[in-house]
Amino acid sequence: MTRHVSLGALPVPDGADAVAALEVASAYLSPALLNHSLRVYLWAAARGTAEGIAFDAELLYVAALFHDLGLVPQFDSHTVAFEEAAGHVAQVFAAGAGWPAERRERLSQVIIRHMWREVDVSEDPEGHLLARATVTEIVGTDAEDYPGAFRAELLERYPRLDLARQFLACFQDQATRKPGSSADVAVRAGLAGRVASNPLDAPAE
Repeated sequence: MTRHVSLGALPVPDGADAVAALEVASAYLSPALLNHSLRVYLWAAARGTAEGIAFDAELLYVAALFHDLGLVPQFDSHTVAFEEAAGHVAQVFAAGAGWPAERRERLSQVIIRHMWREVDVSEDPEGHLLARATVTEIVGTDAEDYPGAFRAELLERYPRLDLARQFLACFQDQATRKPGSSADVAVRAGLAGRVASNPLDAPAE
């Protein structure tokens, strides 16, 4: 990243919709997945801020909180990939919050695109940031871009707990039940080994 930012300086939405989104995520995600989702937002916001990428903080925050809701039993779908299921849940939430149709669709697309190999920052800055942040979280890609002090503070505030075990189990289950899905592709491409070698889960020196 071209310049560094502190954790406390990052924009964290606290309006009514953001508060409600956090309540929903807290009700359905395990502690490990909830912490993961909050860290995803902060990794993404830090990168966007440091690289001068203009982003909609509320949109990115809600997308980060909801991006894995398709993995939980209550919202798991047997017909679509988990990221599509999460996108549908997010659209329902946003409709209830009074978001216009275009913004609801944007929220869904940001969530769906977090599983893309690459998202064009000029076309979808929030999708780009979310996709990069989730890869950092799960396999540690680009973790070294963030200052050591930032990483340490973020992991202390929102501990990883048993995220690696939970996440891999969810993806392996998705892969078994949904051949050809993004989760299946990731598992067949060696996700287990990459998760196991994530530097963010390495013992502190």
